[in-house]
Amino acid sequence: MTSPRRWLVVAALVAAVVLLPLAPRLLPAEETDQDPAALLALLAEAPDAGWSGYVETTGTLQLPATGDLDDLGSLLGETTRLRVWWRDADSWRVDRLLTAGESDLRHTDDVTVAYSYEAQEAEVSRDPDIRLPRTSDLLPSELARRFVVGADPAAVDALPARRVAGVSAAGLRVDGSQADERTTIGRVDVWLDPATGVPLLVEAYAEGSSSPALTSEVRDYDPGTPPASVVALDPTAGTDVERVDVLDIADAASQYAPLRPPDEVAGLDLQPSSRGAVGVYGQGLTQLVAIPLRDNEADPLREQVAVTPDAVATEDSIGALAGPLGVLVGGRAGDGGWLVAGTLDLDALRAAEADLRSGAVYLPEEDQ
Repeated sequence: MTSPRRWLVVAALVAAVVLLPLAPRLLPAEETDQDPAALLALLAEAPDAGWSGYVETTGTLQLPATGDLDDLGSLLGETTRLRVWWRDADSWRVDRLLTAGESDLRHTDDVTVAYSYEAQEAEVSRDPDIRLPRTSDLLPSELARRFVVGADPAAVDALPARRVAGVSAAGLRVDGSQADERTTIGRVDVWLDPATGVPLLVEAYAEGSSSPALTSEVRDYDPGTPPASVVALDPTAGTDVERVDVLDIADAASQYAPLRPPDEVAGLDLQPSSRGAVGVYGQGLTQLVAIPLRDNEADPLREQVAVTPDAVATEDSIGALAGPLGVLVGGRAGDGGWLVAGTLDLDALRAAEADLRSGAVYLPEEDQ
């Protein structure tokens, strides 16, 4: 064999070695024979399907930035890289990969540990029903559960299959125009593993937009259930372990605010997941959360919303839309107020805030 031919053979072998792992990703996607109703049923069971992989999320939502919402603003307005080990809904680990190091969430039953490698600190907390969103809520599986599971089948259409992380993923679209006309979501597109139901890609679009406001995609995917050892945390002797009783302003209000929200606001029913003073209303593409705020929480947030582009102020509230997410703070400076946020337009959020002010029940001291 001549020297040039020998090098051609070597080059071909190298190309084969490099491209072989990519082969499944390069193949065209195959359509599934499952209809949207069957895929919705499969999707509902996905939280208990084990998998592991690498996820990237990209958000374009520019939320008002305050101390209480800084983390939420970065999650929904930037690119976030996540490494995931998901055994089931009660046992999982999500690592957020940072420029220098990482921060972990490890969850077992009703306990979550937030662990920082660099600081060698671990915060242990119960997992409350009401809290602000965190990294694990950005996984495609969690976004699909929130927006798609339980959707009216009449509002769900099939999408062409798409190859995601090497899988021929089946597609579904939930059309916002088929939901409440007040929703700020135009559509949510989901592609899932037709064998396990695990969502691999979610794209959420604001009403009238041609580009997604929030994308969450599994880039590397293993459908096998990871071992329990990868979820458990075995802290070193130098790790500072702290028990945390209150996670954020939503958890604090849920535990300690001396009132109860009404059973309905803006025509939306209070959901069973609501706890204490915090109300969660609606479902699917029309959801909102209502959190009572103290003066020292409401006033800074009110000021931040005021400088948000296209903020709209009334005598009793100020609100703004960030893509498909609306944020409104009711009340006046020095009077506390309600934070109302959700996937509804500002008129609906104002109606909800008015119902909260008039319908919330304040508890006698002995019941607090």
